[in-house]
Amino acid sequence: MAKCIMVQGTTSNAGKSLTVAALCRIFAQDGYRVAPFKSQNMALNSFITADGMEMGRAQVVQAEAAGLAPDVRMNPILLKPTSDCGSQVIVNGKPIGNMRAAEYFRFKTQLIPDIMQAYNSLAAENDIIVIEGAGSPAEINLKAQDIVNMGMAKLADAPVLLVGDIDRGGVFASLYGTVELLEPDERARIKGLIINKFRGDPAILEPGLDMLEEKVHIPFVGVVPYLHVDIDDEDSLSERLSSAQDTKALLDIAVIRLPRLSNFTDFDPLGRQEGVSLRYVGSVEALGQPDLILLPGSKNTMGDLRWLRQNGLEAEIKKYAAAGGAVIGICGGYQMMGETLSDPHGVEDGGAMDGIGLLPMHTEFSMEKTTSQVTGAFRTVDGAFSALSDQSFAGYEIHMGVSTSSGGAPLTRLSRSGEAVSDGLQNGSCLGTYVHGIFDSEEVCRALVRTLLKRRGLSEDALTVISHEEYRRQQYDLLADSVRKSLDMDAIYRILNGEA
Repeated sequence: MAKCIMVQGTTSNAGKSLTVAALCRIFAQDGYRVAPFKSQNMALNSFITADGMEMGRAQVVQAEAAGLAPDVRMNPILLKPTSDCGSQVIVNGKPIGNMRAAEYFRFKTQLIPDIMQAYNSLAAENDIIVIEGAGSPAEINLKAQDIVNMGMAKLADAPVLLVGDIDRGGVFASLYGTVELLEPDERARIKGLIINKFRGDPAILEPGLDMLEEKVHIPFVGVVPYLHVDIDDEDSLSERLSSAQDTKALLDIAVIRLPRLSNFTDFDPLGRQEGVSLRYVGSVEALGQPDLILLPGSKNTMGDLRWLRQNGLEAEIKKYAAAGGAVIGICGGYQMMGETLSDPHGVEDGGAMDGIGLLPMHTEFSMEKTTSQVTGAFRTVDGAFSALSDQSFAGYEIHMGVSTSSGGAPLTRLSRSGEAVSDGLQNGSCLGTYVHGIFDSEEVCRALVRTLLKRRGLSEDALTVISHEEYRRQQYDLLADSVRKSLDMDAIYRILNGEA
């Protein structure tokens, strides 16, 4: 049975996910079979595994850092918010329905057998399990039915590392307050403290480290600097979503920042290209005249389309497309680009509404969710985007709607679970597809970038497209190297082995 160690944080976005990814990479580099685990994740940034199961993107990153294929056992419960007080509940990779927050709070302890079955199965196959908590363990209103922080630590009998974010200020107070709000048995599980996102000379912190150790009787095991690594974020607090335009860039790409934006990492390969400004906009004033508008996925397509309509962005996008501007929609964004959307089963808000009208198609939401990895290639693409023709890709689908063309040829041909299917549409400079991760393909990314450069009258060789896979491996190694230098790994191995 695997040994385990857990990373908890004083707040959301304290750095738990990246710390877990770093430890997974370090342990794997040291020759151990290691897997990540998070009993419950709340995120709209999800992924589909090879067997068609849905899981949180953070655990996908951690699995890749560990050198493993993503496995839904690493994240047995995923909550995908559909409103301010409700979420779709996904258990073992499959949706079991939508629940309001109070309903799920009463229900969630029934999922402990699913959690432990997934955890024990992973533990039987690995040497080390690195567990991630969620939010803060000191949410005293939630502790009674906790299944993801100290509740999970008790189930797995895991020692805990507590991470605090100094970049926000108040790190000593947040570490001290978190420890003091725990019960004695929970406090005893915390074996090490970590300060994260520090800018400056760690020697300046030493008096504070000594004072806090004296107060809480828990040692610090490291101060991690503010790291400039480019690794997929959780969607809710990503710094990428507030990015501004780089006026020196050759190309300007605008992603519409929908209220319930999902899978924004679809566009990261484009933003990683030197000379490309990838920015997220939520207002008419911020839109400007980009080289490309991207409409991303959404957990509530009809609700987010109403938001686009109310704030004037829909009208601006239609004017932009009518003038020959390029618009590409992925999943929910693709659905919005059609002529109509209907929801006869109340999957989202119910009813029907007009789409933006950029693509000749109609979408009807269904109770059955399509979750599948796919491979495919573009068909013959007309006009300015002809460079995409025949370019191959791999990706995945996550949607609860079926879109039917009312004219025009499909954009791509896919292989889904061995079955040949068609996907997507083109209408002039407007394209749409259900495939997430389509820009991860170096060939597709290169063809799109060159097309945009050509439309600007620039040389197609002005930018060199970076290999997505190689870039990602480099970033995982950079993360592991930086964290290894910053943490007392001897102390962490002692904690892991029950010697601290």
